[in-house]
Amino acid sequence: MAKIKAIRGMNDILPDQSPIWQHLERTVGRVLRGYGYQEIRMPIVEQTELFKRSIGEVTDIVEKEMYTFDDRNGDSLTLRPEGTAGCVRAGEEHGLLFNQTRKLWYAGPMFRHERPQKGRYRQFHQIGVECFGMNGPDIDAELLIMTARLWKELGLGEHVRLEINSIGTSESRKAFRAALVDYLSGFRDQLDEDSKRRLETNPLRILDSKVPETQAILKDAPDLAEFLDEDSRAHFVGLQQRLDLADVPYTINSRLVRGLDYYGKTVFEWVTESLGAQGTVCAGGRYDGLVEQLGGKSTPAVGFAMGIERLVLMLDTLGVVPQTVNSDADLYVMGMGEAGEADALRVSEMLRDAMPERIIMTHCGGGSFKSQMKKADRSGARFGLLIGEDEVASRTVSVKPLRSEGEQRSVDQADLAATVAELLG
Repeated sequence: MAKIKAIRGMNDILPDQSPIWQHLERTVGRVLRGYGYQEIRMPIVEQTELFKRSIGEVTDIVEKEMYTFDDRNGDSLTLRPEGTAGCVRAGEEHGLLFNQTRKLWYAGPMFRHERPQKGRYRQFHQIGVECFGMNGPDIDAELLIMTARLWKELGLGEHVRLEINSIGTSESRKAFRAALVDYLSGFRDQLDEDSKRRLETNPLRILDSKVPETQAILKDAPDLAEFLDEDSRAHFVGLQQRLDLADVPYTINSRLVRGLDYYGKTVFEWVTESLGAQGTVCAGGRYDGLVEQLGGKSTPAVGFAMGIERLVLMLDTLGVVPQTVNSDADLYVMGMGEAGEADALRVSEMLRDAMPERIIMTHCGGGSFKSQMKKADRSGARFGLLIGEDEVASRTVSVKPLRSEGEQRSVDQADLAATVAELLG
């Protein structure tokens, strides 16, 4: 019978990979808590209408990429392709948003039916941050300052750069859209097929095109900045002033737009060349109209999402993960004979009580002294602890260095925790 394999583009995270994920998630959680952000957890399945109303029906995500199905009741449900819409839905449903300020974050899997490639999968994981009830450029700036701090904490500060832009209000984008369509229509025959399609549905997305010929055409295209309203201009200037004062470097990219319909005013991306071609590792912006669009009261909002797979790939590729981030054991406890095996379990628990931060593996499954020592060595432990019949009788433990030339010693069980703690440093 043929073996069943994972679905293409939906990958297993194996034990030797998970420590980097845990390091990233712990670091992000610590930084976000330090700024007063609270975690929220939403379901991975939502009503399809939520994403049609928020993302936009003429986006690639809704048109081609969502995993949508009818359940037994005939309701159309979708595996979430992004987290913002679900966070807004949850906040509105549970009364967290109206006349309040909220700083929320979440992490988990998202789903899009794309062509799998390195750093881009059909099931991928994101960390999202969403802020509600604050309409000034100060919260936009805090998000970017906080993210800059996160890169430093992760050792990625020299490998990412910030691009920002303002896409103004829906009215200013409408005027710009008309001018852009008028300009690009004169080059219709020279556009790539994807851009030709977007010219009819979502022309601002053409600005994101990676096709060199299309980018050459765009060099003389209208500039969105010329269509901004005064409030958007002032907001963008305020953001730049705050980033300058905080010494967060950035580049203004007038071609930067976001692929989701709900964005307005500030948009930004953190990009890197460390994975080969330029890639985005974190992106977001303002979406002041989304809460109202989904049935709530008008609420200013801003947020971002970062791709965990790409960040893990960067950490691994650049070799910036601390040496302490590994799954190696500190101690490997072995028991010989029935009495020794039983005592090894008890001693292991005693050590875990005394040193909860240490990884202590207890040998299970029996075997000779030689086979147990092989497994102890493979565990990566710095010390092996052996309990045989003699040790049980004398209430001692034999402590053997596994990564150095030190001598094996016998230690009273009463002194074991303190002795081992000293040896481990």
